[in-house]
This record gives sequence, structure tokens and C-alpha cells, in this order.
Amino acid sequence: MNGDPASVDGVCALNYQRALRIARNTEGDFDPDVREYLERALNGIRGRLQQNPDSYILTKDEFAILNFYVQRFEWNPEVGAAISRYWQQAQEPNRS
Repeated sequence: MNGDPASVDGVCALNYQRALRIARNTEGDFDPDVREYLERALNGIRGRLQQNPDSYILTKDEFAILNFYVQRFEWNPEVGAAISRYWQQAQEPNRS
């Protein structure tokens, strides 16, 4: 999904970070194209989590999107576990 950017008003290409920045900095309803882009991204993330509920590790961008919508999933154990795995992985030292 992140490799297939959409555009906002035909002006700029969207990626996860740009779409989140727009959403966070807009009071009230934000651009429907941005909302649709983020919803599609969220659905993709949820699909990947459902395919591998015990092992999927979110990317930094996926975590940012899931975190933006976290209130929707407060009681979802798969999402909670994915967030825990993300933080656990993020705190591990690089093994380079």
C-alpha cells in the first residue's frame, strides 16, 4: 500500500506519514481522499495481523497508523499484542 501513493486534490502524493500529518493537523473532518487512504492502509494492516495474529511485527509506519486509530481497537487482543511486539522489537538493540 505505501508503495502506491494516492494524491490529495491532485497536488501531492500521499504516503503514510504525509496522510497522518494532514489528519493530525486538521480540525474537524479532514480531506476525504486522506481519510480513504488511511482507511485502506488500516484495513491492510488489520488483514496482515489477522493472517499472522501471533507473530506479525508492525513497521514504524504501520504502527503510526494503528496508533492514530487505536481507540477503535482498545479491546482487541490481537492489536494489543501487535503493539506490544512492535515496542519489544523497537527496544531490542540492533544486531548489525
